[in-house]
Amino acid sequence: MKVSNKVSSGDTGNRLTIEADHASKIFGNRKAVDDVSFEISNGEVVGFLGPNGAGKTTTMRMLTSYYTPDIGSVKISGIDTQDSDIETRRKIGYLPENNPLYGDLLVNEYLDFVADLRGLNAKEKKRNIESTVEEVKLTEVYYLPVSFLSKGYRQRTGLAAAILHRPEILIMDEPTEGLDPNQRVSIRDLIRSLGKDRTVLLSTHVLGEIEGTCDRLLVINRGKLIADDPVKTISRRVRSSRSVIVEVQGASVQKALGKLGSITGIEQEDGIGDRKRFILSFDGEDDPRPDIFRLAKDKNWVLWELREAELSLQDVFRALTEQTTPSDSQNPDVNSSDLAQEK
Repeated sequence: MKVSNKVSSGDTGNRLTIEADHASKIFGNRKAVDDVSFEISNGEVVGFLGPNGAGKTTTMRMLTSYYTPDIGSVKISGIDTQDSDIETRRKIGYLPENNPLYGDLLVNEYLDFVADLRGLNAKEKKRNIESTVEEVKLTEVYYLPVSFLSKGYRQRTGLAAAILHRPEILIMDEPTEGLDPNQRVSIRDLIRSLGKDRTVLLSTHVLGEIEGTCDRLLVINRGKLIADDPVKTISRRVRSSRSVIVEVQGASVQKALGKLGSITGIEQEDGIGDRKRFILSFDGEDDPRPDIFRLAKDKNWVLWELREAELSLQDVFRALTEQTTPSDSQNPDVNSSDLAQEK
């Protein structure tokens, strides 16, 4: 699957807050990020998905001016990061994966410290801390030491620090990593809330975070952007992964289904009683359901279920990366310490 060099972010009437234009980052003889272009408009919540080593963290470090592109450019609200990196950093709130906190400080002391680092005056500090604590729901732990907090409250504290200066862009790297299921749901709800009035870019390898949080998905693999689509429509681009679920009562079901020319694979699941349940794979647009219906009628089967299986993002991601992944012999080993840290 090919992605155009410049991917539109949707409604061109929206103000662009993030622009990557043919951006590449090179370590030694390897491009960690290779000719990546995308645009994100004000108010979008965008997921950034890829396997470990795909280039997610390097890309996010370029967006936050931790790295500068070796080729191409990155602009934040129309400002090139290589021209005015201090100004562009002020427009961004960044929550890195390791969420650096000072455990010996109280939560209120930590936020006060961050406000000073951000250069907030006394009035701004008081107003922003109060509204931020309420927004991320830190009131219960506001006077507790950071070291006493659960992982969920630590993430909330990190988010509070990231948005304390009221940035128009929030970038998060694996914000739910290490959380239990309940904490994940809580942080996802918080991220959706934060995205109501700011641009959010969320990097993760947890597919459920994208499905439950984001409207649009960027997929990167081996340094290249391989997809940029709304989450609800990206599965339509992966036609080779389609399958049909069939549940029937009858004789010689699997053998008869296997003779249908449109079927490329059959996987049997546990049925109820004497019902037989199958997942049938097929290619392209050759939907086998009409043939299955006619077959069931001819064989006098009782047809309990016949529907196309909805693709999960796991299926979509696997198909997207398999379509664009070169052989191991084409992928040179990387010795750079920077790349060793890449997620």
